Amino acid sequence: MNAPVQNTNRKAELLANTVEHVAIDQYDARPIIDSMRRMSFTSRDTARAADIWKMSLEDADCSTWLTLAGSTSAAGCMHIYRDMVQHGMIDAIVATGASIVDMDFFEALGFKHYQADSSVDDRELREMYIDRIYDTYIDEEELQACDATIYDICEILEPRPYSSREFIWEMGKWLAAGNAKKPDSLIEVAYREGVPIFCPAFVDSSAGFGLVKHQVERMKAGKPYLTIDAVADFRELTEIKLKAGATGLFMVGGGVPKNFAQDTVVCAEILGHEVDMHKYAIQITVADVRDGACSSSTLKEACSWGKVDVTWEQMVFAEATTVVPMIASNAFHHGAHKARRKRRWSDLFQK
Repeated sequence: MNAPVQNTNRKAELLANTVEHVAIDQYDARPIIDSMRRMSFTSRDTARAADIWKMSLEDADCSTWLTLAGSTSAAGCMHIYRDMVQHGMIDAIVATGASIVDMDFFEALGFKHYQADSSVDDRELREMYIDRIYDTYIDEEELQACDATIYDICEILEPRPYSSREFIWEMGKWLAAGNAKKPDSLIEVAYREGVPIFCPAFVDSSAGFGLVKHQVERMKAGKPYLTIDAVADFRELTEIKLKAGATGLFMVGGGVPKNFAQDTVVCAEILGHEVDMHKYAIQITVADVRDGACSSSTLKEACSWGKVDVTWEQMVFAEATTVVPMIASNAFHHGAHKARRKRRWSDLFQK
């Protein structure tokens, strides 16, 4: 049944203003960071985090990892993460499935995120198939098209276990083969640059719906089906840690991506290897420490678990879209990344 004309018009009205993504080279944040260094509170923490991140890029022996949780990609930071990969500032990524599929892959298919009118009744949004992330809208019908595309990719792959890293590599390959409506998404750029993307909770995203449909239909037909092997994710990222040696973490939010990346040190030790804790680490979060969580512990607390060294670590308690662009721009314009060797960790897993 077609939606009433008034609902169609209202939906078009609500989805009129697209979110515009900031690019890393659009502005030079060095003067702001320099000023913050002489301030106090979160400003000085931000400046110190920017200094630590720049140090990690200047360290020729350090492999840099990005972890993403939350919805900053939908909110305008998507191109920053892409540009960090493009310019050789990031060697590996650990993210939520939503950051990679519902946001980045979604836009690679030609869809958009929209600035929201926060006064709208969420029941009205549901009637119009509009999903809300705080003050950002997503067209649910377009999101279901994303689900269906994941299903289509499942159907053309060999039915066997895949790590999320391997499946996302296949998504990048599919986009690079001429299927991208928006070029140079994070997934496609990471595919080209040999930067692996891990989503340890991959099915907690649009990918999950496509994967479930693939499995259910294959099971009904008595055919083999594709699965996602989260254990392989852990093993593969630990292999990267073993090859990398010194590592630096740029963590946006916390949760599973943060803890997953940090736990590679412990996993390597359990496998009988001597490895250093993550040498550099910055985390941007608004999570509270008083409940014992803080998106999987403060960085100093992580040292007690043998995960992060406390010499060069900095927590920044700020909403990420306000400080990520400045920290990334500061590093980009200082230019330390230009002398870095691109690790191309994805090549470790190519047969």
